[in-house]
Amino acid sequence: MPIIESWSKLEKRAGYSLAMIYAVRMLGLFMILPVFAVYAESLPDSTPFLAGLALGIYGLTQAILQIPFGMLSDKFGRKPIIAIGLLIFMAGSIVAANADSIYGIIFGRALQGSGAIAAALMALAADLSREEHRLKMMSFIGVSIGFSFALSMVLGPILNQHIGMSGLFLFTAAMAVFAIIILFTLVPNPQRSFFHRDTQANPTQLHKVLADSQLLRLDFGIFILHAVLMASFMAIPLMLQHDARFDVSEHWKLYLPVFLLSVALMVPFIIRAETKRRMKQVFIGAIGTLLLAELALMLGGESVFQIGFILVVFFTAFNLLEASLPSLIAKISPADRKGTAMGVYSSSQFLGAFVGGSLGGYSYQHWGSVGVFLICAAGLSFWMLLAVSMKNPRYVSTYLLNIGTLPSSEVNHMIAQLVSVQGVAEVSIEPEEGIAYLKVELHALDEEKLLKYSINN
Repeated sequence: MPIIESWSKLEKRAGYSLAMIYAVRMLGLFMILPVFAVYAESLPDSTPFLAGLALGIYGLTQAILQIPFGMLSDKFGRKPIIAIGLLIFMAGSIVAANADSIYGIIFGRALQGSGAIAAALMALAADLSREEHRLKMMSFIGVSIGFSFALSMVLGPILNQHIGMSGLFLFTAAMAVFAIIILFTLVPNPQRSFFHRDTQANPTQLHKVLADSQLLRLDFGIFILHAVLMASFMAIPLMLQHDARFDVSEHWKLYLPVFLLSVALMVPFIIRAETKRRMKQVFIGAIGTLLLAELALMLGGESVFQIGFILVVFFTAFNLLEASLPSLIAKISPADRKGTAMGVYSSSQFLGAFVGGSLGGYSYQHWGSVGVFLICAAGLSFWMLLAVSMKNPRYVSTYLLNIGTLPSSEVNHMIAQLVSVQGVAEVSIEPEEGIAYLKVELHALDEEKLLKYSINN
């Protein structure tokens, strides 16, 4: 893969192993998404609202605990905290597997989310990658997360057919054990662990990030996007089961071509957004397309083909937005605040999943699938209004350079030298860290000249 050609052996090993841990955890969280609404109908004490709460409550505990877990990993080490998080995740899976009512599954899912290791994993990835390759490492892990989500939508119905919902949760628990084995056998031990401004949230910078209206637009966007996803999947499996007479055990046969087609359709828009500098236009177009998909679902779908066509449109827009939002965060946030901006962004995403699951269940209980899709359409309409007023992003990326510690008297001189390199748009240096935080135009960057200032070369 071109993305890892320039990595060291340690970075390749770290990239593959950490991506596997992320993928395993994502599978555990999302495999129930395409089947749970149907399963919950047979649970004692279950209502659509409680089913939606069970689906999304992991997001609440994840949002609350992910930044504290990252801070604990700074103090007690990455691997011990990640292992504790995976054990909590495993315990939640076992609780849900043995639950005999909807309340037990709600508690189990909340416990799953309490193993909030995302920030700690990102910090470990930063520990194990050179500054100049940090962006590639995070991109590689991001691709694994997207692949895992798509796989979970196909694998969930297949496994549910053979081992049932309890079996799905036990499979998730087994995957958590597998992730712990990967953590201690394949993931390298970092030579040293320290705070990384580009990947970790800094509480002292939160007020600056929360005061940035452009970043808040994107935070609201990921909140709505995942709220729409969770709410929609309170209704879509039931539409397929009851309206289209398509048994839940067969749903994977629909999701597999839907995801293959949607990814293929998404790629040209990503290329156009970046190469033709049409990011804002493509972004707004994707929100509008997702809105149209929700309205089409609201009108109903009595055939599998019809629902499948709408889902191709839905996931093309969803995947495009899911890929574009982190890129926009990186473009808009100052380089030395990117970690804090991403921390707020991730918390917004998890809160969106919680609100979407709960609100989707409540809407379905009182107004049926029409109410669910109408609520989703309203949220997307408001997001579109905010997106239209968004500033055109700068087409720059975050780039880190290890320049070694500098006396304060030399900082301005170093900034002037780095800014003079072709493709460098902005430089911020923390003298005591020895790291230069840059915003660069990757297509124009003279990386060979820039790397001469790095002590890693």
